[in-house]
Amino acid sequence: MKVAVKSLDNKKVGDIDLSDAIFGLETRTDILHRMVNWQLAKRRSGNHKVKGISEVSGTGKKPHSQKGTGSARRGSKRNAQSVGGGIIFGPVVRDHAHGLTKSIRKLALKTALSAKQAEGKLVVLDAAASKSPKTKDMVKALKDLGISSALIIDEAPEQNFTLATRNIPHIDVLPQKGINVYDILRRDTLVLTKDAVAQLEARLK
Repeated sequence: MKVAVKSLDNKKVGDIDLSDAIFGLETRTDILHRMVNWQLAKRRSGNHKVKGISEVSGTGKKPHSQKGTGSARRGSKRNAQSVGGGIIFGPVVRDHAHGLTKSIRKLALKTALSAKQAEGKLVVLDAAASKSPKTKDMVKALKDLGISSALIIDEAPEQNFTLATRNIPHIDVLPQKGINVYDILRRDTLVLTKDAVAQLEARLK
C-alpha cells in the first residue's frame, strides 16, 4: 500500500510502499491484549514483602496456660492473632512475568502497526530532525501536522529533535529497537520515519 511521506513542516515529499504483511493485517484485539498484559506484568517490580511467623521478632514461649485463664488458646506471641505478629499468606518477593512466545510477540507488533494504519493514524516522516532544540518550534510543527498525542519512532533519534520534544506532554520519542505494542496503543498517533519503516520491515518480514 502507498502512503504519503511528509516533512516536519507538513509538506508532502513523496510516497512510500508499506508491506501488507506488516501494515495490512486485521486487528486482533485478543493478541494485543495478551501482549499488553505480558509487557505490564514483566515491568512489575514484585518487591512487596511482609513478615511471616518465622520472621517476626519475639519469643516462641507459650504466653499462658492452655486452660483456666479465660482467654483464647495461644501457642505463641508471634502468631497472626497477636499484635505485631506474623502475616499469614501475605505477599512475598516474586517475579510477575509470564511466558509469551516470540511468534505471538512478533504478530502483536505487526497487528499494532496495522491497526494504526487502518485507523488512519499512521504518519510517515521524511526525517525526524530539528534545526533547533527549542520546544516552542516543535510544538508549532506538530500542531501543523495535526499531532497532539504521538509515539515517534526513528532509527536513531537526532539530538535536537529529542531535546525539542522531551518536554511536550503526550509525545514520546523512541529508537526503532525500542518500539513496543503498549507505547503504540497508549498514544493516538504513530509517527515513523522512512528509515524506521525500512528497519521494521527488515526486522518483521
